[in-house]
Formats: sequence, structure tokens, C-alpha cells
Amino acid sequence: MTSGPDEGEEFSLDHVRREGLLPTPGTETVPHDGTGRVAISFTVEDAGGAPASERGVRVPPGVTVFDSASWNGIAIDSTCGGHGTCHKCKVRVEGPSPISRHDVRTFSREQLDAGWRLACLQQATRDLAVVVPPLTTRPKAATVGVGRQVILRPAVQKRYVELSEPDLSDQRPDLRRLLDAIDDLEPRPDLHVLRRLPTVLRSADFKVTAVVVDEVLVDVEPGDTTEQRYAIAFDLGTTTVVATLLDLALGTPVAVASMLNKQQPFGGDVITRISATMMDPDTLPRLQQAAAATLAELTGQVCAEGGVDPGQVYEVAVAGNATMTALVLGIDPEPLGVAPFVMTTEQPPAVLASDLGLAVHPGARVYSFPALGAYVGGDIVAGMLATGMDRDKRTRLFIDVGTNCEIVVSDGSRIVSTAAPAGPAFEGGAIKCGMRAADGAIEVVRLGATAEDAVELGVIGDVEPKGLCGSGLVDAVAELVKVGLLDASGRFVPDEDAKSVAPVLADRLTRIGEERVFVLHRPHPGAPPEDCVVLSQRDVRELQFAKAAISTGWTLLLEELGLEHRDVQQVLMAGSFGSYISPASAVRIGLVPKLPVLRIVSAGNVAGEGAKMALLSVRERAGAAALLQEVTYVELSDRPDFNDRFVDQLGF
Repeated sequence: MTSGPDEGEEFSLDHVRREGLLPTPGTETVPHDGTGRVAISFTVEDAGGAPASERGVRVPPGVTVFDSASWNGIAIDSTCGGHGTCHKCKVRVEGPSPISRHDVRTFSREQLDAGWRLACLQQATRDLAVVVPPLTTRPKAATVGVGRQVILRPAVQKRYVELSEPDLSDQRPDLRRLLDAIDDLEPRPDLHVLRRLPTVLRSADFKVTAVVVDEVLVDVEPGDTTEQRYAIAFDLGTTTVVATLLDLALGTPVAVASMLNKQQPFGGDVITRISATMMDPDTLPRLQQAAAATLAELTGQVCAEGGVDPGQVYEVAVAGNATMTALVLGIDPEPLGVAPFVMTTEQPPAVLASDLGLAVHPGARVYSFPALGAYVGGDIVAGMLATGMDRDKRTRLFIDVGTNCEIVVSDGSRIVSTAAPAGPAFEGGAIKCGMRAADGAIEVVRLGATAEDAVELGVIGDVEPKGLCGSGLVDAVAELVKVGLLDASGRFVPDEDAKSVAPVLADRLTRIGEERVFVLHRPHPGAPPEDCVVLSQRDVRELQFAKAAISTGWTLLLEELGLEHRDVQQVLMAGSFGSYISPASAVRIGLVPKLPVLRIVSAGNVAGEGAKMALLSVRERAGAAALLQEVTYVELSDRPDFNDRFVDQLGF
């Protein structure tokens, strides 16, 4: 128990405030309902005195400042896994912000008044401006993923040695001389090293750095280069590919870049790409080249942005679904696309990065994540690794929403997984005004009861609306259900009913041809529906089919473990779409169990986080392989009750 003021001492509120017992006025947590977006403006200071860099991001409310930075490649010191105990993730938040007990124990009253907070405990519930100080420590651990701690133990190791020069009394071979000086490792050389070794040793006066990757001596570099060791983690998505350049000495991201997968011309989903290889044998090498070109371009981008020599990138990790992994390796994907849906291998072998056309170190190898099944691939294994699905004792539901939706449920001792065919609706496909999440896409929709707040739209890029992306689609349908313009079956109500239930919105319910639509945005007053951004009756049906497939999947998995909806203690929404969906809207349409929105967590790009973990720690890489034995895959297509359960889940 904390002692109070000494007897006779005048009582002061500051005495207990220092213990975090009383909040500072104006710093109370801003309540939120899990809807919309908040904007965070990061100002990242440079330790070398260079001008600070500016970076703006948009995240769902409730995400911590630390996670918001981590998802976007902004390095903030931390070693404790986001629990507020290492006191290293110090940032300065402009304006009033909540103060935690850990903040009080970390900062002086003057620092707290100046806005200093711990980033891992500061939730973004409103727009924020955050100043990130330069990195001041070299952490022994790197924090990545959703509340996961990783002990920094990469496969890439460097050892600087100063060797005695040979003479007639010491004629040891160059390689033996080098290996004798490295007392904690027993690497074996590759041919590239043996070709370089004589020249490098003598040009560097026998002062060199040995580069070891997984017990292989891949290079010898002149001088001391122990602080220059990097790796690249790829989230190889069907639609988007994300690359993160990692500093393996610090365990922190250096640069992040993303781009559309260059395989897009061959189809928007894995089935169409598999079909393309089946119809034309020449398509497989073209798809492999397209994937390799995507990785190569991103490699160049992150190295240029981070100011890193590509030759100092010694390892690459790829987290992708089974089809994307097969295609990038040039493996025939046809067995994945036809029953009984068989993979060529669950654990692809490591290959040289140069074999995939990556201009990095000649000895760099590519590690590909193992897969649980044809439609629960390496990206999901990486996501489970990042979120600790095999370590948490709570009942948790993991959903990676996309064209193919992967679902995992853990009750703390058992883990089951499945895949549900959600279709392209969440990515804007098959939607009348659908588009990807790019500038001009409506991502947030709010419907009100007065003329002033009748329709409020959040648009990516704050520009004129051009279409509707996945999160905007879910919001629009959820809001129409809430105001009563969509009934429980997903049908727009008759015009006469619309005027009574939502009079300020009724005029937006109209037709294009024979199809009923709801106008979300008019480019100008009086614009015909054909020129507007609309939500059609068919769009609603597409979303119903997608959400029914997903909710049927997690319902059956819960039953597999003998659980009910209310037993779920946390829902993790992963992937690009899952990170930006409104939890409240997801609950309202039945995409996730009906739970308090604070139990629904935007997990971010957990596939990419898992890929980073595999590069930062060989133990975590072993943990990914162990998941193959711990997770049971449940095939939905052969369940006799699937169709009936699917129909039951169609309603709102």
C-alpha cells in the first residue's frame, strides 16, 4: 500500500496524483464506439540532426500510438512487448491526453504537462499530433505484431575479427585462420566466400567481418560492418504486396513500401490465376516472373528509402497464401484449385534470393512460411505467430477478411482453422461503384436523422468521392439497417415506408433502370443516379453472401470446440480490410459475434508482422513450424449442414 503524507504535512492533490490515483483534468480517455478513423501526424526526429520527417496515417479508433507507428514502419524504442514496463517508447503528444500509472512513474510532472507519454499505452481515440524522438537504445528485444514480444536472435550474425597475418611459421589456410578466430560459431563456407576470401583478407589488412546466416558463412567483408545487417519481410498478398526493410542490429523497421501485385492482369483472385495456368502452360512462368518483378521493385524501393545498400540485405522472408507461395516459386498450382485441394509441400524449401531475381546479397536466402492447407496458407500461419494464438489462454477468434477468408479459433488449449469463400465484395469487386481502398474511395459512412447530418462520408485522400471500398460498403449497409431502410432480409423497404422511417433520407432511395439504389454521393445537386456513387440492391446481396460465408465459418469452428458466441473473449480482425472495418458495423451486420466493440481488435498487417518475427528470431521461425502440428484444419465444403447454416446467416 502506498503511504500518504507525513503527519502534520499539508495535504496536496499532487501527492496522490503522482501515484496515478487522480486524473489530470482535460486528459480523460475520449470514449469511442469503434467507428470511423482517426488521423495521427507523426514528426520523427533524427539523431544525426537532419530535419525531422513528417508522416500522416489514418487508423481505427482505439489503436495505440505504438501500433499505429509500427504498422507504418515508424520506429519507436521498446523492449517489453507493449506492457508499459520498459519505459522506452517515449513520445510527445500535443494537446490533452490521458495519463496512465506507468506514465506517472516514467515522467516528471513537467514532462507530463509537456505531453510526454508512453506510446504503447496511449490509445488514439481522436486526431493526434505525435513527436517521436530519435532511437536512443539498442534493444535486446524487438516488439512486433499485436502485443507480442520477440527476443532478438536473428539467423543473420556478424563477427568482427582482427587476424594475425600468415608467415612461414603460421601457414594455416585463410579459412581456418578466420574460423579459429570465431569462437562462438561453427559456420561452413559457401563458394562465394572462398572466391572472395584471399583478396578481402589482404586488402583489409586481415581486419574483417564474417557474415553468417544459419550456420553458413556467406561473406567476409573488409573492416567492421557488424552494425550493417538487414533483411526484408514480404507480405505477398493476392492483391497487394508489402515489403518491410528491417535493421537486424536494432530489431526495428527502416522502411516500408507496398504496391499492387503485378499478377493482377491474370485475375483478381487465386482461382482465376490457377485457372489461367491450367488453360495455358506458358502462363505459369509468366506469373512467376510477375511475382518476382513485384518483389524486386519493392526491394529497390525500401532500400532506396532506407538508404541501405542492397548488398547488406542478407535474408528475406515471404508470407503468402499457398497459391501465391507456389506461384512465386514457380510450382504448378493446379492441385490447389481442384478437389481434393492438395499442396505440393507444406514447408517450401529455402531458395537463393537471386533465383527470384532479387538484387540483394548473393548469399541471401528466401524463407517461405509453412501452410496448414490449400486455403489456410503461410500468411495465416504468420498471422497466428504474430498474434500468439498458441500462447494466449483466452478464447479468441482470428479473421483475415478477403476474397478467401481464413478463420482461426482458439480456446486456450486447442486451435482449429478453416477457410470461407467470401468472394470479392470486400475488395470492391462485383460492387456497382466498388473500388479498391485508394484516393476517392468512401471508407466511412454515417447516416443521421436531420438534414445537416443526413449523410456523412469519410473519403480516402479527402477528395471527391469516386466509389466505395470494402469498409465503406460494410458501413453503408450497417447504417441503412440501423435507420430502417434495409429490412432484416437485406431488401430496401418500399418507398412509402422509407418516407416514414427515415424522411430526410427517403429521396436518396431511387432506381437505376429496374434496380433500386441508395445514393451516397451526388457530384452536384440534381445529378442523375447514373452519375452518382450509389449502393445497389445487388451490392447488398453480395455483402450478404460474403458475410454469411464468414459467420458460418466461425460458427462451425466454435461448435467444433463446444463453444458459443458469447464465449469469445477477443476478436482479431486482420488483413488490409480487417484493419479498417468499423467494429460496430461488423457487429451490426453479423460479420462477427455480437460482442462489445472493445473486444474487437484491429490486428493490422499480422502476416507482415509474422514475417518480420521470423527474420528477427530463429525461435519464432521454429514456432511457425510447430503450428503445423498444433492447429487442426476443418474442411467446410464436405459438411452436410453447411448450406443450411449458410442460409441461416444471410439475414441482418
